[in-house]
Amino acid sequence: MPQAVRYSEHGGIDVLRVAEVPRPVPGAGQVLVAVRAAGINPGEAAIRKGLMAQRFPSVFPSGQGSDLAGVVAELGPDVTEIQVGDEVLGFVNTRSSQAEYAVVEAGDLTPKPGGLSWEVAGSLFVAGTTAYASVCATCPREGDTVVVSGAAGGVGSLTVQLVQLTGATVVGIASEANHEWLRAHDVVPAAYGDGLEDRIREITGDKVDAFIDTYGDGYVELALRLGVYTGRINTVIDFAAAEKYRVKTEGNAAAASAEVMRDLAALADKGLLDVPVAAVYPLAEVQDAYRDLERRHTRGKIVLKP
Repeated sequence: MPQAVRYSEHGGIDVLRVAEVPRPVPGAGQVLVAVRAAGINPGEAAIRKGLMAQRFPSVFPSGQGSDLAGVVAELGPDVTEIQVGDEVLGFVNTRSSQAEYAVVEAGDLTPKPGGLSWEVAGSLFVAGTTAYASVCATCPREGDTVVVSGAAGGVGSLTVQLVQLTGATVVGIASEANHEWLRAHDVVPAAYGDGLEDRIREITGDKVDAFIDTYGDGYVELALRLGVYTGRINTVIDFAAAEKYRVKTEGNAAAASAEVMRDLAALADKGLLDVPVAAVYPLAEVQDAYRDLERRHTRGKIVLKP
């Protein structure tokens, strides 16, 4: 029988298991994808822990995962634009991509470019669309200076590159271990920690036009101290600060479409968007993958491969 990630109660990493499940059957307008890669994301850990139960309640036993790339294995009724054997990437909203097979709405898939690895294709959705929405929310343009926190993480590493493509100057907050990578992508690095505000003021000449927070931990307040207008501050994690200060929270949901996925995949295929893959784990090692993720020190994405 096929295998899939499951958990039967809220809790820590130890509640995750890989279980045998019946092979899913696609319904009308759906396809069955044999998953080749599925990215993992911090939001999934928060949901599993029950930290977002009011916003994203779980029905047990619960599956996990949104990102995926794979090969179409079966078509449901009324699917005409996709064929069995097509290589695709996309997403599900049913917490089910961390599995050997996943049922996906046909409209939530786009063809996988031939030059794109499975690992990159399977980890584009949450991080890529979150980065895309964050950039749109803050409207960077040539001549602007934009600061990004968590600049080497799964979302941040894509955000800095998308901002850089607009012609804006990008300052990326990250540990010194990631500064060489940032410089190689035309991003000005700033080490986090004591004295960060002064370092940013010195780097930018005290001119910061927009701020994208992918990390939390007080960065919204830092953006305000730097004089950034609230309408050009976006956080994808610090919702309490966003409510308090009325800054934006545009993220994955604002850009969750096959069209955006197609554009991101095209950029990556052309070498205009580097999608760092920090680590790849077999599905059976899902607990180890999330231990790695929850340390919050990886550069880029962590991917499961069934």
